[in-house]
Amino acid sequence: MANANKSSPEFSGHLEAGLNTEMFYHWGMVRRLSLEKLPLWAFIQVRALSGADAVNALRPFYFAVHPDFFGQHPREREVNENSLKRLNGYLENLQKPGFGSFKPTQLTFYVREREQSPSNVQESFGSSGFRAVSFTLQTRDLLSTVLDVLNSCSLSTEHVQSLYSNVETLSNQGAPRAFQRPIRWDKTYYSFTGFKDPEEELEQAQRMETTLSSWLYNNEERSVKKLKNSLPLRKELDRLKGELLQQLQLLDIRWQRSWGIAHRCSQLHSLSRLAQQSPEALRNAKGRTVIFTDRSGMSATGHVMLGTMDVHHHWTKIFERLPSYSALQRKLLVLEDHVSHLLGGIQITYIEELQPMLTLEEYYAVLDGFYNRVRNSRLPFHPRSLRGLQMILESDMYAPRLHELGHFIIPAVCDPAALQWFIITKAQEARANLEKKEELMVLEKELIQASTERFSLHRLYKEPSVSSMQMIHSCKRLLKESLPYLRGMHLCISHFYSVMQDGDLCIPWNWKN
Repeated sequence: MANANKSSPEFSGHLEAGLNTEMFYHWGMVRRLSLEKLPLWAFIQVRALSGADAVNALRPFYFAVHPDFFGQHPREREVNENSLKRLNGYLENLQKPGFGSFKPTQLTFYVREREQSPSNVQESFGSSGFRAVSFTLQTRDLLSTVLDVLNSCSLSTEHVQSLYSNVETLSNQGAPRAFQRPIRWDKTYYSFTGFKDPEEELEQAQRMETTLSSWLYNNEERSVKKLKNSLPLRKELDRLKGELLQQLQLLDIRWQRSWGIAHRCSQLHSLSRLAQQSPEALRNAKGRTVIFTDRSGMSATGHVMLGTMDVHHHWTKIFERLPSYSALQRKLLVLEDHVSHLLGGIQITYIEELQPMLTLEEYYAVLDGFYNRVRNSRLPFHPRSLRGLQMILESDMYAPRLHELGHFIIPAVCDPAALQWFIITKAQEARANLEKKEELMVLEKELIQASTERFSLHRLYKEPSVSSMQMIHSCKRLLKESLPYLRGMHLCISHFYSVMQDGDLCIPWNWKN
């Protein structure tokens, strides 16, 4: 699901098929109800909330945040896509019988605007027809989670009560009867009231999907204009980056997010001023990589994280503290060796492009918790039986999986017995994928170079969420096309169509033509 095209019908279909089969396959009995959101009759008779009920209950939410409605807002679209993945993982964990270890999950969604907003939810409005809503899930049953999501996003919960039970004969029967059928308004209701039919809106958004050639034709002029206007700033960015790399003897300077060129220049100017004001502190950064991100600290991979919203004082403190991180880095390496020994010699690694940007302290805490869980379970892995294999630890997932490049992606809260079974059954496939990894990456590099030359692109790159297989598939198809509009452009293979603020063209990896 993580690699699906977010703008395609396949991804949109998760509203019905994906969520029905994958997320809500086997929900347990509801264990706890919300005192504030359900009437008294709910305590008289409790009916298991089925997967179909859960899908229907969250239906207004999915229509309010579905990425297909944010095609012209790539940043908000990406936030919603990532938050939906985390929410799906949280809901998936609720179906596991007897699973009691729940980690509070903070989510942010961009919701198409409504009038009301709860006072206990962080919310900000914009001028683009949507608002940002942040909330933390700490519920431990399906019904409470559904209600929490709906209320946090200012969405009605009345239909949940209708789905949950029919109370019309409560006084005579003493308990409500189950109401199995979801509410579906007749089309005449929307015609008469003037309200918008959410299903029709979604269908229309999907029908508006266009072909690559027509989209490039319609957006070439706008893209060229933006690219031309950004050229002076691009040169300034290259100059500033080169000077700082040489002055501070840094290994590299990178950005976690797709900020605009002007924003990046501003960040480099701030770092340059800090280098003049506190030269002693910045000497500690010699030989390191600096990453501009959402917060300051040291990353799990040992890079210097500079929060773009932090003041110079915070940055200075981080640079001054860099030597003190050495002890924790050594402890982390020892801990990785301990985990590897318990799991048959599998290598514990951290892939920055695929994992959340964790601080060194956060990653150590996650790995330490995983180590204690595995150690206490005493899994009978044969020593060195998994040598040559790799795994990364993911704190926001609830089911293990095998990546196309051969490494295991293991949830930090994964059940040890399930972990053992998954690794043993997938070990042979993992080794085969690792053997193909180098070949796959070489092919991807060759196709990127061939596509760049064929279309005279200034640059061809992909978003981190686009897999190597998806990139290879996209480039192979591009090489069969005649696309004169790409000459001299910056082209990004993504999950949606967009012209970025500095003229970069984003196209979905499985574009249609």
